[in-house]
Amino acid sequence: MLEKIKSLRLSSIVIIMCIITFSCTSKKEIVYFQNAQDYETIISDNSHTQKFKIDDVISVHVSTLDPEASLPFNLLKGSEEGGIRAEQIDYIIDKNGEIDFPVIGNVRIVGMSPEETKELLKEKLEPYLKNPIINLRLKNFTVTILGEVRSPGTYLVNGEQITVLEALGLANDLTIKGMRDNVLVIRDFNGTKVYTRIDLTKKESLNSPVYYLTQNDVVYVEPNKSAVSSSSLDTRASIWVSIASVVITSSVFIITSSN
Repeated sequence: MLEKIKSLRLSSIVIIMCIITFSCTSKKEIVYFQNAQDYETIISDNSHTQKFKIDDVISVHVSTLDPEASLPFNLLKGSEEGGIRAEQIDYIIDKNGEIDFPVIGNVRIVGMSPEETKELLKEKLEPYLKNPIINLRLKNFTVTILGEVRSPGTYLVNGEQITVLEALGLANDLTIKGMRDNVLVIRDFNGTKVYTRIDLTKKESLNSPVYYLTQNDVVYVEPNKSAVSSSSLDTRASIWVSIASVVITSSVFIITSSN
């Protein structure tokens, strides 16, 4: 009788262990750049340049050797009097792709890079200023990281560019359940959304068109098979444990009664 009971318990344990084993994540699902070789040199063919989009917020400051001459071309809030420094007012690119610049009027900059915008403004300011210096900065460069990452959220980017790896680093990397070979990047450019997937398990991802992110990109990490399986594992495991317990208890009762 004891041998039969032990056999039933062993069978139940095997069933539960099989469920857990099948839900485990394999090494191929979690390792980055699996096909990269030691001391291998990869030349990136990315020629990424940030472009301005509708609703971007930018700051523009014009300066010259004569500070008084450049004042009319800077939007300032407040006064320099009383030791209080005037605050720079930012520009929002409107639905026509333009900013309303002091004195020179509407300037279309959507689709242009920061450097191209600086050159355009210098050209338009030449009739008014001698050798103007343009300082320009994008103020709303954010990326959103969602899904199977440790710290999902929207992050402000300091600087003019960020890679998908750096963005995932801001989110403290993918969880063990994140699908590394099918990361989705959603990009919006003036109302048109483009969906692109990138395989971070391959070195070729360094040359993906979405390796460098643009402002307001959304990075979504899908759950892998292990995550999908484990989402119902607790429920299934508890059910199987209950079933196994009932089977063992019933079997022991039947075996005991028959003896």
